Amino acid sequence: MTDAYADSGVDTSESARAIDALVGVLRTVDLGRPSRSRLASGHYAAVLEIAPNLGLALSTDGVGSKVIVAEQAGRYGTIGIDCIAMNVNDVVCVGAEPIAVLDYLAVERADPDVLRDIATGLKAGAEAAGVEIPGGELAQLPELIQGHPSPHGFDLTGACVGLVGLDAMVTGERAAPGDVLVGLPSSGVHANGLTLARRVLLGAYGLDDRPPALGGATIADVLLEPTVIYVRAALELLRSDVPVLGLGHITGDGLRNLLRLHARVGYEITDPLPVPPVFDLIARTGDVPSADMYDVFNMGCGFVVVVPEAHADAAAALLGAHHPGTRAIGRVVDAPGTVTVPPLGLRYR
Repeated sequence: MTDAYADSGVDTSESARAIDALVGVLRTVDLGRPSRSRLASGHYAAVLEIAPNLGLALSTDGVGSKVIVAEQAGRYGTIGIDCIAMNVNDVVCVGAEPIAVLDYLAVERADPDVLRDIATGLKAGAEAAGVEIPGGELAQLPELIQGHPSPHGFDLTGACVGLVGLDAMVTGERAAPGDVLVGLPSSGVHANGLTLARRVLLGAYGLDDRPPALGGATIADVLLEPTVIYVRAALELLRSDVPVLGLGHITGDGLRNLLRLHARVGYEITDPLPVPPVFDLIARTGDVPSADMYDVFNMGCGFVVVVPEAHADAAAALLGAHHPGTRAIGRVVDAPGTVTVPPLGLRYR
């Protein structure tokens, strides 16, 4: 847990214990039949066998307190992109092709203009990821959802399904020391760490302020910048001749997300991607230590692909055609359960 994040109202160590308590009970579900699950928990998505050599990949996620920024700014047109991105980026991490997303939208008041704007973002995200939105749920819950300001409150989550051949799953277990980590740039904060980002930046600036460090962008602009959707690039790589050993979506917990891959190895980031200005502004304004920043935010790297060293250049070129700035950032090392960033003196377990 980082002190800065805990001080902002999110105790990640307490949350981890709560998740353990929840999952501990759910693991005891008595099906009365053999389980269809084909991937141990803790990865980015679950995979259930639905036919011989065919798996259904499943994941669900929301956009967190980024909705508060949308409410305060009165800008709802891109938050749907984040909802799609947070789900499809996870599903593709097991080698699956995302095919559909269902959205759940809970609102304080059903405002047609706001809902139209949210739907516009969902549409844009779905088209970017190549998924359908065949259904969803709208719940009007004024006693539960309280806006910032009221009555404009809402919460937005989604669930994604994808398909993967069971013999084509990418779990990370084949990664070995010497393999290369290829990093894909983020667009900024994405949809994680917004509680800390809001507390720091909105404690010092207004949403319409334009600090010089942001190069003309407002605080609202950088906080609402949509999460990058990496699906088309990842799928093209998976369908290429490049052996893909692991795929990691870098969200909350930063580079420690690499430890979700099922491999008894460690990861060394020797050449991190450039850090977007918004992160430097958060660190400087809130006096947030570098270790805390890398523990909470993506810090400029939104997705990581693990490939053999001989294929690193080809992978970086293919992915870079979709996401300029993609390049090798480090290696797999023989230090199980660790992520290190030697240039910054950081080590995570």
